[in-house]
Amino acid sequence: MLSVERVDFSYGPVRALREVSLTVGGGEIVALLGANGAGKTTLLSVISGLNQAQRGAVKLEGRTLNGLKPSALVRAGLVQVPEGRQVFGPLSVEENLQLGAYCRRGRQQRAQVVRDFERVYDLFPPLAKRRRQAAGTLSGGEQQMVAMGRALMAAPRVLLLDEPSLGLAPLVTREIFDIVRRLPSQGCSVLLVEQNAMGALSVAQRGYVLTNGGIRFTGTATEILNDRLLREAFLGPEHQAGPTDGRP
Repeated sequence: MLSVERVDFSYGPVRALREVSLTVGGGEIVALLGANGAGKTTLLSVISGLNQAQRGAVKLEGRTLNGLKPSALVRAGLVQVPEGRQVFGPLSVEENLQLGAYCRRGRQQRAQVVRDFERVYDLFPPLAKRRRQAAGTLSGGEQQMVAMGRALMAAPRVLLLDEPSLGLAPLVTREIFDIVRRLPSQGCSVLLVEQNAMGALSVAQRGYVLTNGGIRFTGTATEILNDRLLREAFLGPEHQAGPTDGRP
């Protein structure tokens, strides 16, 4: 469904991405792991059109996306949830969700948008109780739900999730990952960027490890968790039990 093919990107003389290739298939959750500064958010910005690849290609269902504006990518079915939530604080929860559907026009689309409101509230029950509340007054976890719900209102085929558990309490993090796990059954594949490697690999089928702007390792979630060096790098030397140890 989504393919990144030998993508390069530089900030001036600093090469941030080096021939990065990855794929996300239909109905898949794929984790993208790496230390701070490895290039994960830069890669998402290239995929979503905020930055343009200097070499290589980004494709969605075989269609090359290079050069398209972010708004065109949203219409094509590729939507990003940014790091740090970035909700519109003065607006209500429902108004934030409405903004996610800005590109869906026409009578048939309007009817589907109404149904999608209920789908979002079903996925995120706390939002249904706070639909008239200003988004900026919500807890961090609830704001993350608004950000994800807003993206889902655009009816994405591929969702780019950038650090959805950042700054959240463990219980809320578990709830967010449980929701991510449900998305493929609703027709939405996910590329999940996370510092919480254990949480990400608990919901992902496959993963990529990005180091210094290049893909260092790719494999199933179990293969990544079974690699001793990767476990030590992401989880610490104390996590040397089986691959399901500590997973939600």
